[in-house]
Amino acid sequence: MSATNDKIEIENVNTPGKTERVDRAKYEAMRVALLSVLPDEEPGSTVAEAKSALLSQLPEALYPEGKTAGWWLKAVQLDLEAKGIIARAPTKPVRLYRIAHSAI
Repeated sequence: MSATNDKIEIENVNTPGKTERVDRAKYEAMRVALLSVLPDEEPGSTVAEAKSALLSQLPEALYPEGKTAGWWLKAVQLDLEAKGIIARAPTKPVRLYRIAHSAI
């Protein structure tokens, strides 16, 4: 696999126009897991609830013992928010839900 296929550019809803290049396999695994556990309507799930629900879905080879899952969850969350696929409900703590049906 070439270096360009190993990475994917992601956005951050908090810094519009800026992108970061991250590991494609880890991103895609977390994206699939996150979208599969988030509800389609408000108020949604807290980040902690989402993380707890998705940990068992992550490939052990990419996320041994769930290590780094919190960082990847936040990176994917911010990217999907920037892309308009998920949103935050106006609550505290932050609650997330799907707003666009994207192929998982």
